[in-house]
This record gives sequence, structure tokens and C-alpha cells, in this order.
Amino acid sequence: MELYTPEALISEEEIALRIAALGAAITKDFEDEEIVVICVLKGAFMFCSDLIKKINRPLSLDFISLSSYGDSTHSSGNVKLDMDITANIEGKNVVIVEDIVDSGLTIKTLMEILSVRKPKTIKLASLLFKPTKLQHKVTIDYLGFEIEDKFVIGYGLDYAGRYRELPYIGILNAGN
Repeated sequence: MELYTPEALISEEEIALRIAALGAAITKDFEDEEIVVICVLKGAFMFCSDLIKKINRPLSLDFISLSSYGDSTHSSGNVKLDMDITANIEGKNVVIVEDIVDSGLTIKTLMEILSVRKPKTIKLASLLFKPTKLQHKVTIDYLGFEIEDKFVIGYGLDYAGRYRELPYIGILNAGN
């Protein structure tokens, strides 16, 4: 197997600093309330793990998995619910933790799925956002970084199941 070290777009240190700020903002916004954090698998698992450590509020954690990319670098345009949450979120404050918002289709679909379950609030924390790709109106309440339209990997994000382990966010095939 060829070894490939992607060009770093966002360093491990930059990620840690931004996550600390996002955790503080979430803590402040839900000052006296509990939170249900829903991690969107698989890409957001590292971000979610680090983020919940920075939220100084009582919280519970659940997981959901949706897919629209498969092993491609482009969305299929169809969102499939692969794994649902187990928690009852009715009347609860929900914070969805997502790795990246680009077209907005996946998160729009997820918001629709969760909204019918009558949570008290739904907020979105996304590590990355590609504004030039947005096709569906999405509100990101807690944003890590706005990036250009590049296919990014690392820190949980993958290409065909690879590169999730990188401690930074890199650009796939940058300069190649």
C-alpha cells in the first residue's frame, strides 16, 4: 500500500483551541439544562469525543448514522438512515454533532427526522462548513471552521474508510 501524507489544512492545535471555544459556548447556552448530544457517525466521532469533554453540563450521548457518499468524493443525493438513536428526545435539548456541512442535504434530512420527535430545542455543532457547496438552508449554531470546496480527510473524516486516524484535517490529493 502506498504511503500518503496529506497536506494539513487545519492543525491539531487549531482544532483543539476551536473545540474548547465551542464547548464553552454550548456550556453557556445551556447554563442550567441537560443536553442530549447526538453524534453523527462515523465522521464526527473524534470531534464529538473531544467536544463533550469541553461541555461543562450534564449530558447524555447517543449516535446516529446516515449516508450519502459511500466510497465516492461526491454525494449521491440520497440520504439513507443507517442507524437510529435509542434515546427519547421529546422535550429535551438536543445538540447534533456533525463533521461537515457541504450541500446541507444530510443535516436537513436529519433535522426533519429528529424534529418530529418533539425535542425542546435542536442545535447543530459542525466541525466544518463549505459555504460554496450549500444547496439546502441550514443553521449551524456552533461552527468549527469554514473551508473552501476541497475534499478533506483526517480527524474522523475519511475517503473510502481511510485517513480517519489523522490528528489534523488534510486535503485529499492536494498538489498531486
